[in-house]
Amino acid sequence: MNTLNDLHKISSTFSNTEKMPVLFLGHGSPMNAIEENQFVAGFRNLAKTLPQPNAILCISAHWFTKGTKVTAMEMPRTIHDFGGFPKELFAVQYPAQGSPELAIDTQKLLLPTEVELDHEWGLDHGAWSVIKHLYPEANVPVIQLSIDYSKSPQYHFELAQKLSALRKKGILIIGSGNIVHNLRLVDFYNMDVDNYGFDWAIEAREKVNSYLLDGNFQALINYEKQGQALQLAIPTPEHYLPLIYTLGLKEKQEELSLFNDKLLGGSLSMTSVKLS
Repeated sequence: MNTLNDLHKISSTFSNTEKMPVLFLGHGSPMNAIEENQFVAGFRNLAKTLPQPNAILCISAHWFTKGTKVTAMEMPRTIHDFGGFPKELFAVQYPAQGSPELAIDTQKLLLPTEVELDHEWGLDHGAWSVIKHLYPEANVPVIQLSIDYSKSPQYHFELAQKLSALRKKGILIIGSGNIVHNLRLVDFYNMDVDNYGFDWAIEAREKVNSYLLDGNFQALINYEKQGQALQLAIPTPEHYLPLIYTLGLKEKQEELSLFNDKLLGGSLSMTSVKLS
């Protein structure tokens, strides 16, 4: 990664900073936006450890597109991209500004990949439902980068590496999804049981955590070859790929730590990752 050359591609809008952390947040149910629980407390505790960012770049499981896009509007709308939840959740607004400047910087850094400047999307719940706990005043600009569903995990890992220069411009990069995420198998009757997971989910969580802590990222990129437990944990890739973006940004001497590391409802995990 030629960070020095990449820094020259970035506009002078953002001041130089110490290298920012990188996060993967297990976002779980949209209800985490308005409920009080241990995971929300985990996000707030995390916020106390973070330097104040100049802006946030979020890669959310819920913007899965053909090709790569980045939000470039001045004021992104709050998207309520779900159904069947209480009206209180639909009333939530997260009025963070966007950053057209950061969108253009991101577009330049990802060349030769073509990145479309998007003026339609906004902030989906993968972004705002967790970022609101980190920055409840909505006082940090937020943009989103979409995930190209036609590309492999290896492609996404390498694309993420091109974003590394943003970390020295005060940009907090957040992947938002869930590692174990099989909605079809959720045990809704046991959602309140602490750290409850089916045997395969327990195995998948332990295996992924081992790979994470050992730095065996190639096994995580090749997750489809890691056995049946991971196939059940990751039946579709959209909630998993934000983790791959986070891992692509890890530098050699950085520490990787886990938090909110629990299973939920048998077939979900809230495991989150911090690189710093």
